[in-house]
Amino acid sequence: MRRIVICASMVFIDKMREYSTMLSKNGFDVIIPEEDNWSNIAKHEINDYKRKVSKRHFDEITDSDTHAILVLNETKSGVNNYIGANTFAEIAMAFYFGKKIYILHDIFSPYKDELLAWGAVALNGDLGSIS
Repeated sequence: MRRIVICASMVFIDKMREYSTMLSKNGFDVIIPEEDNWSNIAKHEINDYKRKVSKRHFDEITDSDTHAILVLNETKSGVNNYIGANTFAEIAMAFYFGKKIYILHDIFSPYKDELLAWGAVALNGDLGSIS
């Protein structure tokens, strides 16, 4: 079974669940980030918590069983194909560890040069192109 890790801004957690279900039905073992429960985290512990969950997701991306990542680059705050700093870091990890990089929509223009150089594939919404 091919293992794929979904990466995106956490505001898209519902979309991550939706795509996880679709990919699972197509034979993928899908990993999504753990949902944050900010109300249970003391203000002085937020940075430690963010480090912990980022490292955990990096571990999923770099796991030897992981075949690829799927970046859900939805529109956020009026920005099309949005990829935030943390998601870009996850893409860099995937590149470094030789994982395939799929971008759900078109390439995010501020990172276009790097994404294309790293072999990211823009799916333009077509999950059937994931191999």
